[in-house]
Amino acid sequence: MARRKTPPALPLFATRTDRLATPAAAVAPAAEPALPASALPQPFAGWFATRGWQPRRHQLALLDLAERGVDGLLIAPTGGGKTLAGFLPSLLELSQRRAAGLDADHAKGRGVLHTLYISPLKALATDIRRNLEAPIAEMRLPVRAETRTGDTPQSRRLRQRERPPDILLTTPESLALLLSYPDAADSFRALRCVIVDELHVLATTKRGHHLALCLASLAALAPQARFVGLSATVADPPALADWLGFRGAPAQIVRGEPGAPPTVALLQPQDRVPWGGHMGRHAVPEIHNAIRQHKTSIVFVNTRAQAELVFDWLWRLNDDNLPIGLHHGSLAIEQRRKVEAAMAVGKLRAVVATSSLDLGIDWGNVDLVIQVGAPKGVSRLMQRIGRANHRLDEQSRALIAPANRFEVLESLAALEAVEAAELDGDPPRPPCLDVLAQHIVGRACAQPIEPDALFAEVRRAAPYRALDRTLFDRTFEFVATGGYAFAAYERWHRLKRLPDGWWMLASPLVARQYRMNVGTIVELPLLKVKLRRGPVLGEVEEAFIQGLVAGDTFVFGGRLLRFEGVKGLAAEVSPATGGDPRVPVYGGGRLPLSTFLADRVRAILQEPSRHPKLPPEVREWLRIQRLRSTLPRADRLLVEGFPRGGKQYLVAYCFEGRNAHQTLGMLLTRRMERLGLRPLGFVATDYVLGLWGLRAPTDGELAQLFDQDMLGDDLEAWMDESTMLRRSFRNVAVIAGLIERRFPGEEKSRRQVTFSADLIYDTLRRHEPDHVLLQATRQDAAWQLADLRRLGDLLTRAKGRIDYRRLDRISPLAVPVLLEIGREQIRGGSADDELLDEAAQDLIAEATRL
Repeated sequence: MARRKTPPALPLFATRTDRLATPAAAVAPAAEPALPASALPQPFAGWFATRGWQPRRHQLALLDLAERGVDGLLIAPTGGGKTLAGFLPSLLELSQRRAAGLDADHAKGRGVLHTLYISPLKALATDIRRNLEAPIAEMRLPVRAETRTGDTPQSRRLRQRERPPDILLTTPESLALLLSYPDAADSFRALRCVIVDELHVLATTKRGHHLALCLASLAALAPQARFVGLSATVADPPALADWLGFRGAPAQIVRGEPGAPPTVALLQPQDRVPWGGHMGRHAVPEIHNAIRQHKTSIVFVNTRAQAELVFDWLWRLNDDNLPIGLHHGSLAIEQRRKVEAAMAVGKLRAVVATSSLDLGIDWGNVDLVIQVGAPKGVSRLMQRIGRANHRLDEQSRALIAPANRFEVLESLAALEAVEAAELDGDPPRPPCLDVLAQHIVGRACAQPIEPDALFAEVRRAAPYRALDRTLFDRTFEFVATGGYAFAAYERWHRLKRLPDGWWMLASPLVARQYRMNVGTIVELPLLKVKLRRGPVLGEVEEAFIQGLVAGDTFVFGGRLLRFEGVKGLAAEVSPATGGDPRVPVYGGGRLPLSTFLADRVRAILQEPSRHPKLPPEVREWLRIQRLRSTLPRADRLLVEGFPRGGKQYLVAYCFEGRNAHQTLGMLLTRRMERLGLRPLGFVATDYVLGLWGLRAPTDGELAQLFDQDMLGDDLEAWMDESTMLRRSFRNVAVIAGLIERRFPGEEKSRRQVTFSADLIYDTLRRHEPDHVLLQATRQDAAWQLADLRRLGDLLTRAKGRIDYRRLDRISPLAVPVLLEIGREQIRGGSADDELLDEAAQDLIAEATRL
């Protein structure tokens, strides 16, 4: 292993205010003009004027909506002053009321919460609070703004409950906790405004369902509060406006003027683009060179393991010792805060980051974003691109560094979508019953609940507006008694009925368990990584540590570490200087290719006129594919068959994402077995599904394999037999509170959680197969793990339109999927996944021989 350079020490804190407003000079010629600062009262007009800033129309539009008490959804590009637009009405109202002596609570020194800001990321909440400090201090506003997240010290949380700030910046999970306390009604009684930032990220997820239920509760506790959503990338504005309609009507949509279009290009590496692999090491020299040529860069990757590797590779090339940081969610909060503060004051030349820095963070000196690996979605890419040149009139500049040849196609598709200003988004998902169960417990933690009133409150939340009363009652009964299967066991009785028909907690322990396990983010059990006689560096999954023995080395937090042993809930480590290091991987890290991008990739493949935009070796790859077989068409399904090594291979070019392909592979192998094709295995990527067996199917048998009826009995039988439902049930059971991952005084291991979940799952299937959690489990598996919607779309598109090509040997397009067979995950060793062994080179030579 090469000598490892030590990253320079970073400062602990910094502040910026750039995101709050846009300089008057930043108005593009074709943009809607800003208005004079005199449109605002003092001291706001003076504060704008001294900076040469002018309020934008969308900022004043939100002021107007606030004065009329109307909910609003602001859609404006990065750098357009969305944050100030959201907070400006609150700052004005607070300062004017207090200047006029109309705020009795403030005059008596009592804290009353006025505005609640909700962010999907703790880092974003912290950054926005920093940004608010400047206008509050410089205008000497009598306003107090604070954050409350999982990183907030307990002493400050207690003080905030006793004397709330005027503006509280928090996350969905912390809001759920606040709503669970007995003083919740009093804490939120005077709430006037709720701001949800980056709303598009949350709306269609389980976190979004949980947040919607919490906001419905807020609407009941504080009917005078107005709701404001902020977002830069929205594919379906009316749907998002409807999501905000907690008071009976959709929010009014306000659009900001468009900013300068971004400049996005594919990175052209000196080395050839690999046939396979996912990490992008071949592009690291060019990434390092781009960092050298720019002031400050953010290098985005798609997984935490990839972040560790790319950071390590960059440091190996970093002979000029450029200050480069690392940021992902498993690092200790102290390290993340140091990196954030250093970036804010321009002391880093680059930071390698995951989605932990996707949203809203304002580092005005960032002039380049580099996406390593295909982006998987256009909206996600645009969100990341927006971190560069955080000004409305300045073009954001970005480079995409695909990790393999199929990723080149996906990256070109994303680049063309950005040029066309087209966005993608996830469709709404059915109401999540496990989330509803958790929310019912949370409401009962605060005060006794009445089912009729709670049902009406729940239906204020957009994901639950069509919720059937019978389904609600079944979920409520599960929370109260555990349902039929567990009614005899007191430990699952979480509510007890009062004489007046209301329900209260069965025990104070229920509240403690709820608060320790609140939220919908279910991670596998984690162990802290702690230096011997030193600080905690972060957390890794327990399963990774279980695979190590004393003396093994691994890369974490930008350091090479030697594993010494486990002590309590911590893995003790010491600095290492050599060895063959491993890299921790984390469950749920990979995102599937979006449907929108998949359609564009198919279109690129079938239109040779677009191929000149591709690198030469990728163009040649497609040219030989046309000669040897054919290219996939957008309206048909290409399936190739060929012999190799005594086996018969089938490769289907589906482009429906890894989850849908894995489900299809499971179902096809069942059908192949019935047809006597003797299947041996399959492998799925985001783009292609490869299967192999001992006999090739005929044309008629292939049509049977892909018949739509596989989504009937075959799917049911497979889901019942597979581990998918068990895996999904574990998550559902944890979210619903049936299994506590954390318990007062202890934390369950992965093995304990799995054992408990499997035991309960088998019991429910035998004694109550229609249990509400089994229903939630099947819904979850179909939506998230199996991606049945996309699979159904694929089979519909393929019906009667399959191009089955029998070849004498492998085709060029099939090489990447065969390279995946037997490839070990980065879980062990640091071998470069771009470097192909001799057998792989033989495979490529065979495929490209004309």
